[in-house]
Amino acid sequence: MSAPALRWYFDFISPFSYLQWRKLRELARERPIALVPIAFGAVLSAHSHKGPAEIPGKREFTYRHVLWQARREGVALRFPPAHPFNPLAALRLCIAAGSTPEAVDAIFDWIWREGQAGDSAQALSSVAAALGVPPEAIGSDAVKSALRANTEAALLAGVFGVPTLTIGPQLFWGNDAHDFALDALQHPELLEDPEMLRLQHLPIGVQRQA
Repeated sequence: MSAPALRWYFDFISPFSYLQWRKLRELARERPIALVPIAFGAVLSAHSHKGPAEIPGKREFTYRHVLWQARREGVALRFPPAHPFNPLAALRLCIAAGSTPEAVDAIFDWIWREGQAGDSAQALSSVAAALGVPPEAIGSDAVKSALRANTEAALLAGVFGVPTLTIGPQLFWGNDAHDFALDALQHPELLEDPEMLRLQHLPIGVQRQA
């Protein structure tokens, strides 16, 4: 039986994506992973959700939690000058650079390790130059279309948040689900036991009224 395809959906606006990427780099050396930058804001809109940074109280807690996780994992992390920020330029730069591990590394490190702005082509100019991407490529119609296609494909796959790692048809959402994903990758039968299967059809007991 062939190994299931791996795809990783992410947005540079997400510090949790940065944290998971630091782990996925090791896995990417062992087997191919399709790196898929998507517009998290469009995913939230499609599901009528708010991001954690859009909810007072949750925003501050999330930032502290991210920093705590980074320190526990031994990962250097410094927040950019403002958050949330518009990540479109960073996403388009990644696509223009081929969505390679080197491009993902460089952009994440600029924003989340060095704490630099990633909200415009100008702010990312030094990263683009290092990656060999000309300024006009970031705003090209082809790159914009590719980002839209990535995001639409993510929604069709059932993605509702970032980061999301897919193993075949199975979705594993969030940095804190990374170990779960690795366990399922190594032991596919994990998701086939009776209780796991029962959860797919668990009845809804009550629904909140809008």
